[in-house]
Amino acid sequence: MYASAQTKVVEAQPPVTIVSGRDRAPARAELLINQGPTQSAQQRSARNLRRGAAAAAGLATVTLVLAACGGGPTTYGAGGYGAAPGTPSAAGTAATVDLHASKLGQIIVDAQGRTLYLFEADKGGKSNCDGPCVTAWPPLLSNGAPQTDMGASDALVGTTVRGDGTTQVTYGGHPLYYFVGDKAPGDVTGQDIDQFGAKWYVVDKDGKKIDTD
Repeated sequence: MYASAQTKVVEAQPPVTIVSGRDRAPARAELLINQGPTQSAQQRSARNLRRGAAAAAGLATVTLVLAACGGGPTTYGAGGYGAAPGTPSAAGTAATVDLHASKLGQIIVDAQGRTLYLFEADKGGKSNCDGPCVTAWPPLLSNGAPQTDMGASDALVGTTVRGDGTTQVTYGGHPLYYFVGDKAPGDVTGQDIDQFGAKWYVVDKDGKKIDTD
């Protein structure tokens, strides 16, 4: 009777009283199983964050390119001198028009040697470049009567009032513009581009377009 009672007491105790290596293995396996999905979820979350950042950067680049081209495809993005080169009007001074050597010959540039262009859509000395156009082709502005230097003709320099009230420099009756694709003085990457309804050309000493076609 005593032995039987003692046996019942032992059976009433928890089934595992000594933790052996074999008893620990299932617990460790269960822990790894529980941790596995958590680690995988963290990795997926990190990958998603990286992909999201890359997608946002790509969207920003596309937006800038479209803005510079008025919504159409192009090989030129917003760069070089930036969306709006530092024109003299920003500093409150008059613009200066110079003459500078380039691979296309002597061309009209600003005081820093940055190439200036005419737009064939401009008529009667008035600018027809506004809205998205000025993002890619910022006008040369002046605060006061523009000056000449380095062989540019005083008789050919003038101004025109833009739709926003700013004063744009003209040469030979053509409003002058920068191109954001130019990255350094002397660059002429905007030459002969057909954009925003007409072509763009560098300007020679006599106020004429230089057309190499």
